[in-house]
Amino acid sequence: MQPALQVRRVVREHSGWLEWVARAGYATRGFLYLIIGIMAALTAFGRGGETTDSKGALSELYHQPFGQALLLLAAIGLFGYAAFSAYQAVLAPERHARGWSGVAKRIGRGFVALLHVSLGAYALHLMQGGQREPTDAHHGTAQLLSWSPPLGQFLVGVAGAAIVGFALQQLTCAWRSKLDEQLDLGALAGSTRRLAIRASRIGIAARAIVFLVAGGFLIKAAVTADPDRAKSFGESLGALRETPVGEPLLAAVALGLMAFAAYEFIEARYRRIAH
Repeated sequence: MQPALQVRRVVREHSGWLEWVARAGYATRGFLYLIIGIMAALTAFGRGGETTDSKGALSELYHQPFGQALLLLAAIGLFGYAAFSAYQAVLAPERHARGWSGVAKRIGRGFVALLHVSLGAYALHLMQGGQREPTDAHHGTAQLLSWSPPLGQFLVGVAGAAIVGFALQQLTCAWRSKLDEQLDLGALAGSTRRLAIRASRIGIAARAIVFLVAGGFLIKAAVTADPDRAKSFGESLGALRETPVGEPLLAAVALGLMAFAAYEFIEARYRRIAH
């Protein structure tokens, strides 16, 4: 029996475990995006706070009552989501797409797995009393740009284009994706089901807008060979405030990120988990 088939058979025999880690991961992501959205909304309405990313949200958890326990739960959820994403990268996409599309899905899910392993490790780092490590998009970009030209600029540009491509794909999903097929909402009343799908679409679109801005800044950093042009997710969110319609736009996107948090909570409860 091929290794992939053996792994799939084992996973099917332990499908309850797969669903548990996936749903725990979705819920954890929901809490983090809820914090990100609330902090951005406070910034937009002049009530303090700052725009931030997942690392900043984990730091906020640490400063809450029972912060260490909250971080431990967050780490478990993040590692669980990483495991689920790794499973998708190795096995699940081949049942939905082949060729370059399948390869792209595998690479994407593999990157998501690595990202959530990093976030889970960061949560443990904070739980043990470690200092907050700010997301420094400038430092990583500067390292790439230091490579022999034009290779560094090319790689930064490719990364920016990939983020822009992901953002556009997410915007398309927000508009066209058949969420009612991905989510098992049959037990909900019709009006509640429509509200859940509408909130999910708004949330997906809001997050995509921030990624679109971040990708644009990364492309600008590549073109100008200036690492200071690169911005993290939190910085890109904050950059919305500098536009002509800054505070209303930031407020709208902040509310959209809260809607994305709701979407993650909906996925935690109603997502159809394919084995």
